[in-house]
Amino acid sequence: MDEVFVAEDVRRRYGDTVALDGVSLSATAGEVLALVGPNGAGKTTLVRALTGTTDAEGHVELFGAPPTAVDRDRIGLLPQSFSPHERLSARELVSYYAGLYDEARDVDAVLDDVGLADTADTPYESLSGGQQRRTCVATALINDPDLLLLDEPTTGIDPAGRRSLWELLEGLADRGVTILVTTHYMEEAQRLADRVGLLADGRLVALDSPERLVADHGGTSQLIVAGSFTDAALSMIDYPGEIERRDGKLVVYGVRPESIGRVVDELDSAGVGYDSLTWKEPDLEDVYLELTGTGVRQSGDPRRTEARAGGSQ
Repeated sequence: MDEVFVAEDVRRRYGDTVALDGVSLSATAGEVLALVGPNGAGKTTLVRALTGTTDAEGHVELFGAPPTAVDRDRIGLLPQSFSPHERLSARELVSYYAGLYDEARDVDAVLDDVGLADTADTPYESLSGGQQRRTCVATALINDPDLLLLDEPTTGIDPAGRRSLWELLEGLADRGVTILVTTHYMEEAQRLADRVGLLADGRLVALDSPERLVADHGGTSQLIVAGSFTDAALSMIDYPGEIERRDGKLVVYGVRPESIGRVVDELDSAGVGYDSLTWKEPDLEDVYLELTGTGVRQSGDPRRTEARAGGSQ
């Protein structure tokens, strides 16, 4: 299958700062590729390299041609920072962008797609943050692109609006649109993406399907116990799985649902009081933590790094 975009050994520096350090990836028609990482990981710089809006070393192609040679009608782009004229309504803004293309979709249809049919005539400055972001998404869809690049598209959008946008993007992918989305929402990447690329400090540390990444790097299930614990009480817990303190909670690794009762019995026998129990399966956040030593949301938080480093690897 032909690749819609290809990036090979892409590198970019800003002075002494390495923004991209030899990133290689590609995507085919109808594929959704998510790039995950905290601010400063290199996500936005890679999007700019793919669209030819920043100089970068390495090889980049869109539809078999250099980015600057591609028909702009084939590409939809939503940058992370996008500040349209605030006194124009959502309808006026999307209509303006529709006028930039020889052929564009119906403005009202696109506004309906992003959930703005009822607020289309409201000035941009009077819209909520989530509505403003959905207006920006609409400007990237108006030309009915073959390749859609979305840099943090759902930032500021409420959960219901986020799920609605996910459904819209899934429908576009089903029609053959290739989508590259950057995000720090692990749920978003796991829901949308055929493959997920994990970026850290400008490097692509892993690239695979969400399921394969979790299976290979996510570790085991966890039972998270919130409460007050003393060292003496914890030393009395007799359970074969790894146990550690993390972020003020007790984490018991390798617990299956049918074994939760045994852990509870051990806590009770040891006199360990607790406020709540939460069982969770490994997810992409655990994968990122395992591969980079820090979480996407908690990047730079030494408590997360020290807790993981303190357990067995």
